[in-house]
Amino acid sequence: MTRKICVVITARGNYAKMKHVMREIKKHPGLELQVILGGSIILEKYGRILETDYVDDFNVDHVIHFLIEGETPLTMAKSAGLAVTEFANAFDNLRPDVVLVIADRYECLAITMAATYMNIPVAHIEGGEVSGSIDESIRHAITKMAHLHFPASEEAAERIVRMGERPEAVYTVGSTSFDVLAEIDLDDLSSVVAYQGIAGAGGTISVEPGKYAIVIQHPVTTEYADNLAHIGETVKAMHSLQIPTFWIWPNMDAGSDGISKGIRVYREKYQPKYAHFFKSLPIELFGPLLKNAACIVGNSSSGIREAAYLGTPCVNIGSRQTGRARGRNVVDVGYDAAEIEQAVRQQMAHGRYESDGLYGDGAASGKIVPVLVSYDFSPQKAICY
Repeated sequence: MTRKICVVITARGNYAKMKHVMREIKKHPGLELQVILGGSIILEKYGRILETDYVDDFNVDHVIHFLIEGETPLTMAKSAGLAVTEFANAFDNLRPDVVLVIADRYECLAITMAATYMNIPVAHIEGGEVSGSIDESIRHAITKMAHLHFPASEEAAERIVRMGERPEAVYTVGSTSFDVLAEIDLDDLSSVVAYQGIAGAGGTISVEPGKYAIVIQHPVTTEYADNLAHIGETVKAMHSLQIPTFWIWPNMDAGSDGISKGIRVYREKYQPKYAHFFKSLPIELFGPLLKNAACIVGNSSSGIREAAYLGTPCVNIGSRQTGRARGRNVVDVGYDAAEIEQAVRQQMAHGRYESDGLYGDGAASGKIVPVLVSYDFSPQKAICY
């Protein structure tokens, strides 16, 4: 009998990370893939990345609307509460054998809660890491409810075991997004050039390797009131540098409106010809763009994970990635325009770094799927110390 694995996709980053895993689940004769969509992945405001040509032919079993507009701590809490209800209904309808969740988004905790209360085992990818923001608390809460763990690094795996999880339930696999990167031509920027002509807004940027920057700055939920001021410092730095820059819109966390407002004001006030703005990018385009960038700036985990794997310099701003293991490619700075500008100049002068395997080698899916097939799940958990 096949085992039904339910994968929930709620954000562009999660789809990029889960895409290859979903392919391998779908191909395996012992597994049946179930797909639920919800959150920002289905909304025009965040780019509706699933309507691009870079989407696999996955059958969607359920679509959920749980995101309450506002991007405040109140609406985030309400969205999480609504998500528990809606995911419980979806699970009751689909009857999965396992729910597979990734990382530390707030709705992933809601997914895990719904599954756990319904005695559906949970497998968690990218647990055991350390970071800033509310993500830190959510990640570890999911770990304590999950029944099977697929951390991206040995350090994260050791941390999961120290949290009282059974060592035999922990499998170090690496970052799943690397699997996609390993399969595409990262030196081919022609699709990025073409996509720039039909998507986004702003100037037309020359996509010359090593001559442009990428900026991705997400809100820090625990610094909600300061997000507008924080993005203002980044804007000042990039405006002073005036290098060709691709800006990618923030995620849907509380404080997103502040980040978005800062970017919009910058765009409308200065109309920078050296900047192009995207709501989102498929990983098949983002991968080559990141690999050939002179620097990635902001607070996205892409600067810590994918950029290290690709050897791209990163200027990491603020507290969102505090404590997360990082490679040699990262320079950390505060929310200060002069400090950001100096670090960008420093990283551009340095140039590319050697690829860092801290978060894996591009073969995570092949390690995850066999375990999903054979693992002996039980809804009952016990702390192991």
